[in-house]
Amino acid sequence: MGPLAAAADALTIAALGDSLTQGYGLPPEAGFVPQLNSWLIAHGEDVHVLNAGVSGDTTAGGLSRIDWTLTPDVDALIVELGGNDVLRGIAPETSRANLDAILSKADAAGIPVLLIGVPAPANYGPDYKAAFDAIYPDLAAIHGTLLVENFFRGLAPAGGDTQEAHRTYLQADGLHPNAAGVERIVADLGPEVLLLIRRASP
Repeated sequence: MGPLAAAADALTIAALGDSLTQGYGLPPEAGFVPQLNSWLIAHGEDVHVLNAGVSGDTTAGGLSRIDWTLTPDVDALIVELGGNDVLRGIAPETSRANLDAILSKADAAGIPVLLIGVPAPANYGPDYKAAFDAIYPDLAAIHGTLLVENFFRGLAPAGGDTQEAHRTYLQADGLHPNAAGVERIVADLGPEVLLLIRRASP
């Protein structure tokens, strides 16, 4: 089998997201998508992860891009959106509707999805946080997607010092992971992506 045939057999995962997916502030090889792609290959998977992350994107931006992201070559989808909605104070019901529409598009295309959440901070109040954080498990249940409720889950082990982990593994802006942080996030999310691959494989 020649290299072109081998490449054609690779499973393609599109990662639709914002700056966390895009790799903001990092060398190209250190971002989330390249590190995830390398992790999956190291674990024996014949895959290609497409970087469909756009810095600053909201759930509305992701919805506007989903049709041309889900090309016929795409076998599975990672959706990581919502953080910029929170930063802009967008109403949770608006974010929910946008994510629901994105997942409905994937459903219609027969594409399995891993939905990754970004929890809201407490500064908008407990009602906003509760409404926003509920979006991800609710939609995962409705659409039957795989779910990770917190993109940053891997930065601090259960019971660990979250503040210290954030000082160690986030960039100076306190929002985006550094290269070492991405490595930890990928190690945490990688097994979930393996489950996604199993859903996408014939």
